[in-house]
Amino acid sequence: MVYRFLQPLDVLFLRGNKLFGNPGSFGEALLPPWPAVAAGALRSAILASAGIDLGAFAAGQVPHPSIGTPAAPGPFRVTAFHLARRVASGACEALIAPPADLILTRDAAGALQVDRLVPTAPAPGLASSAALPLLPVLAAPSRRKPVGDLWLDQRAWASYLAGDLPIAANLVPTAALWRLDARIGVGLDPERRRADDGKLFTAQAVALCPEVGFLVGIAGAEVPTSGVVRFGGDGRAAAIQAAPGERPTPDLAAIARAGRCRLILTSPGIFPGGWCLPGVGSDQRLRHNGVRARLVSAAVPRADTVSGWDLAQWQPKAAQRAAPTGSVYWLDELEATPEALRELTDAGLWDDPGAHPARRAEGFNRFTFAAWA
Repeated sequence: MVYRFLQPLDVLFLRGNKLFGNPGSFGEALLPPWPAVAAGALRSAILASAGIDLGAFAAGQVPHPSIGTPAAPGPFRVTAFHLARRVASGACEALIAPPADLILTRDAAGALQVDRLVPTAPAPGLASSAALPLLPVLAAPSRRKPVGDLWLDQRAWASYLAGDLPIAANLVPTAALWRLDARIGVGLDPERRRADDGKLFTAQAVALCPEVGFLVGIAGAEVPTSGVVRFGGDGRAAAIQAAPGERPTPDLAAIARAGRCRLILTSPGIFPGGWCLPGVGSDQRLRHNGVRARLVSAAVPRADTVSGWDLAQWQPKAAQRAAPTGSVYWLDELEATPEALRELTDAGLWDDPGAHPARRAEGFNRFTFAAWA
């Protein structure tokens, strides 16, 4: 696996999954976008550098050894996609939105507090509609409103994977990473070749701060370390750069010895069972590629809807509900070797090795293990 840093050279239009374009509508930005945005940009760059006719490729007439064809993707796949920044040393560090089990608040003095949800058995006689035996509970002396618009830097992410609480000093505010700029668009009349009457709409442009971009992990293909790609709506330019630096990883040997862990989605999970992990049966037991465990608790926010635009077919992709990035699952009675855990991490969470080849290549259903403190 190799990493590349995508540095935008212009404002970006990273549209979400909500319809817009009608008179008076508002196109809200989605940041970070789906990993499919990076997959499409890099695959197009690889095809162009190989001199392949994109029209013939879209028609399935010219396969690429790494990309394959639109109907039968090759070994290329996105394995990681994060907001990122280049630090003073030249290294690229990922910036991670707080997972669902991290709760950020401020105390009466305004100081930032970092707490975690803890899986807890409900009190005897307390009934709920929860499907799992333990409920993720925040034990706090008082009620406080959660704080948003903060990101974990690489030191905070390493602490989180090790089972420790990140410290407030290692959280990065959104204001230090990007600004939103509302842009006015005008609907055009193609027959009369002029602006159409009454068709004004607004779309959010994303202006990333200097040295802020996206970190992409890629496997199964040779990816250039320089050049320019079209990224997001309207094909705005982003530079491909090398991405030196260390990447925090969980201690899989310690997790295997402990016999329990957390599983955190690092990209949206398109699962047959909705919020539930593939490979989990009606007995709440996970059986997946040499990994056996019991699913005992989960913190899954409201589902996302993933779609996109299919350039080869020139039509929208099917909309699919997905468990959001940052969803957390607690597993105990874990039976697995470190190698089996690593193989499952590399493969992603798919119930069928041949299922959803396009979405697999685009970087969905990726996850990491973390210690259960």
